[in-house]
Amino acid sequence: MSALTSKSYHPGVLPIKFEPGRIMLVDQRKLPHELCYFDATEHDDMVFAIRDMVVRGAPSIGVAAAFGLALDAGRLSSLNLNKLDFLKAFAQANAELNETRPTAVNLRWALQRISVVVAQAADHDYPGEIANFAYKEAEKIFQEHLDANLAISEFGAQLVNEGARISTHCNAGGLAACGYGTALGVIRAAHFSGKNISVYVDETRPRNQGSKLTMWELHQDGIPSTLICDSMSGHLMMQGKIDLVITGADRIARNGDSANKIGTYNLAVLAHHHKIPFYIAAPLSTFDSELIDGKNIPIEERSSLEVVTIDGVATTVPGARAYNPGFDVTPAELIAGIITEAGVLRPDYKNSIARALKIEN
Repeated sequence: MSALTSKSYHPGVLPIKFEPGRIMLVDQRKLPHELCYFDATEHDDMVFAIRDMVVRGAPSIGVAAAFGLALDAGRLSSLNLNKLDFLKAFAQANAELNETRPTAVNLRWALQRISVVVAQAADHDYPGEIANFAYKEAEKIFQEHLDANLAISEFGAQLVNEGARISTHCNAGGLAACGYGTALGVIRAAHFSGKNISVYVDETRPRNQGSKLTMWELHQDGIPSTLICDSMSGHLMMQGKIDLVITGADRIARNGDSANKIGTYNLAVLAHHHKIPFYIAAPLSTFDSELIDGKNIPIEERSSLEVVTIDGVATTVPGARAYNPGFDVTPAELIAGIITEAGVLRPDYKNSIARALKIEN
């Protein structure tokens, strides 16, 4: 039995739970001060929840959207629409969910899987079974993420030495990954195996996912952690206080270029300069097999209010302009390895990724 399936394993707080006919999401906007749930059962509420980051993190977005679209399919199938009108309304619901967060590829991946199942059921004239088929597919996606998180964590923990001091950015724990965690899963696995690690957590401006979410998750597990401003990493690296960097990812191209929360590229450049290994931890569902490299990864631009305010309080002069890309792209040559459920992928990424995805290079 592996370390992560022993009694020491616990999944932490999952971002989604189910009640009869309802989808409840941990409202990640309220953490770390309050653990409460947002009812995302209705279509418009799920769209809002994803767009406004009630739920966030590429894997969790995909899982939440899959269940949301499955409920949409059930609602529409109960209206006794003809097949053409049903498929048209379903496609509209799918499109609205797909447009909420353009960078995270897991969203498109999960919605496509639900769409295929629904289309097959409609083609076979199983209107009464559409909701059941769609919901079972969403459950399958959820379980696959739980399994992938555990495998990623086990593979990644082997890269962590005794007493390692780890730097991470944004949040890639159970809240974001819908399971044990990806980057934080690796950290948790190393901690629970007794490696005596410690973590430096970037606050991750402008939404502070590091200070609000990652610190909260690490605190729940009793993992030694220190919060730092995003601009402090280089100073710590120069002092020899960081041994490796692990982050998550929202979309990975076929050559290994990886999009993640804004500021990840800066961290990778600093790690490369100081000869510190920089790792990405992400499930295979985060890879975009249609993108040759990262140049065409869509980068979400969010409201400037996130930059000029903190929790609604202005931090700069009235009328200040601000630029707020939500993500940046780290070139593959800066990445020492990509930790997946298929193992740790290494350069040449074009070959290792193709093998992991079982596609032609």
